[in-house]
Amino acid sequence: VSLCGIAGWFDLRDDLSGKKMVIGDMCETLANRGPDEEGFWLNSHVAFGHKRLAVIDPEGGQQPMVRRYGDNAYVITYNGELYNTQELRKELENLGHRFTTDSDTEVLLVSFVQWGPKCVEYLNGIFAFGIWDGKEKQLFLARDRFGVKPLFYALRGGGIIFASELKAILAHPAVKAEIDRDGLSEVFSLGPSRTPGSGVFKDVFEVKPAHCLLFNGDGCKTWRYWQLTSEMHTDSLAETVEKVRFLVTDSIKRQLVSDVPVCTFLSGGLDSSTITALAARHFHETGKGRLHTYSIDYADNDKFFRANLFQPDSDNEWIRLVSETFGTEHHRITVGTTALAEALEDALIARDLPGMADIDSSLLLFCREVKKRATVALSGECADEIFGGYPWFHRPELADDDSFPWIRSKRLRARILSRETKALIDPEAYIKRRLGETLKEVPRLAGEGPDEAKRRELFYLNMMWFMATLLDRKDRMSMAAGLEVRVPFCDHRLVQYVWNIPWEMKMLGGREKGILRKAMEGVLPGEVLQRKKSPFPKTFHPEYERIVGRRLEEILHDPASPILDFIDKEEVLKLIREQPEDDSPWFGQLMAKAQLLAYLIQVNLWLEKYKIAFSG
Repeated sequence: VSLCGIAGWFDLRDDLSGKKMVIGDMCETLANRGPDEEGFWLNSHVAFGHKRLAVIDPEGGQQPMVRRYGDNAYVITYNGELYNTQELRKELENLGHRFTTDSDTEVLLVSFVQWGPKCVEYLNGIFAFGIWDGKEKQLFLARDRFGVKPLFYALRGGGIIFASELKAILAHPAVKAEIDRDGLSEVFSLGPSRTPGSGVFKDVFEVKPAHCLLFNGDGCKTWRYWQLTSEMHTDSLAETVEKVRFLVTDSIKRQLVSDVPVCTFLSGGLDSSTITALAARHFHETGKGRLHTYSIDYADNDKFFRANLFQPDSDNEWIRLVSETFGTEHHRITVGTTALAEALEDALIARDLPGMADIDSSLLLFCREVKKRATVALSGECADEIFGGYPWFHRPELADDDSFPWIRSKRLRARILSRETKALIDPEAYIKRRLGETLKEVPRLAGEGPDEAKRRELFYLNMMWFMATLLDRKDRMSMAAGLEVRVPFCDHRLVQYVWNIPWEMKMLGGREKGILRKAMEGVLPGEVLQRKKSPFPKTFHPEYERIVGRRLEEILHDPASPILDFIDKEEVLKLIREQPEDDSPWFGQLMAKAQLLAYLIQVNLWLEKYKIAFSG
């Protein structure tokens, strides 16, 4: 396992053998991702760097890792984790390969030696890696099927620069912190989501999920190596329930493998309770003792909690029930209101972009606390995207044909921009354009009725966009705390299977995620099986909105604030002072007015900290 940060540079026209300082500077920005050790490998045209947090085979997994075959070297720098290492190792041994370590890094490198770029088709896991192929004189980059692990790149001069995070790319002298019109549109029209493949900064890109990139003397090419396939679902209800139970259980079991302490995040909802129940059972069967579980809460939330469509009830009673049922050692972490606002800056730096405001900063503070006792955690992300848990799957009025269902207030987004910015980026047109691009690639099923076809689009949009935003958040906030978070519901075998289950079956018993509830009968207590969906908790404390409101006012009254170039100051001041009639989310399920104010604080901090130049 290689929970880490990676960085690299390849240029056939330049001698890089003396450029260790550049790659060293890039790696230094990734210190939080890999606090345990660092490594470098350079030759005349290639420089690789690696920061590591050791999780499996701490001795054998050092990187960059090199395999020599005659005069040729294959070198890898890798961040991630394979969940089918043992099967792959056996297959490669049968083909005549020998291994000197127990690490998945070596298995991955040898897979490339054996199968070349096709190796990605054999992998089950979360990964972002670069391999230098000395024989072909080329660089190969790849990213896991849902983009759990990040990977950015920039083409400069005759070369390519790549890294786990944007900050490492920006540390390279050839890359400037600039944004153009599209970058501005990403931040103000789509933020905190981001177009797949966009690095927001000018001419900086992301290797898209399920994509590979090959760079050599002929230039750069990228391709998609995996896509969901649409076909008729022929399994009976009983077979479907059985298969869902098997795939969920198998994925969780594979993801519990670790040589360091593992815990689970527990909110008392269906998804986290499923992971906790199966993990606790596995701990019990393998004699690992008690499972530790963690939940987050906010100061005084019991006083200020307001139930709404998106958050029907509070988590605490449910957490207690699950923890007691499965005998876990539970830790409740409470986040203070001021700390939440103060951590907005750290959360921004972890993401390198304005993000989900306090939805990010709370997760960052939570992960820092968890890290004191654990190195690996399992989390329930992605179940809502694949089984259809969100309100917009069930309420047609929340889905708008010209926008993403989680970007509801296009008017509000436009209202706070200056006239010039609005004219420059046309937020509604930008949203529509990005939406259209994604809808073109939906894997259709011939003969499907219009309702089913529409629903398939909705599921696809959720996976490619909303899920990507949440996975981005989970990776960046957890890795900034040196904690590795795994997401068992993201197993591609499970996602592919559930993709084709018809809606009536997914909604078994007329309940959201009904098929998952049915599959967990006999595993979870009845009350938990029936609990209504509730998202990641947020603070309802009015003091939080007051803190961010005051802070944003200070920014608006400081003529040196860079955000003033892009927004309508009077409209934002009005927003701070007025209570909106409708405090429904402007993004996702959680981000209402307080989070919009915090987002604007993050935008200003970003422009300032990263010294961003705008080049129209």
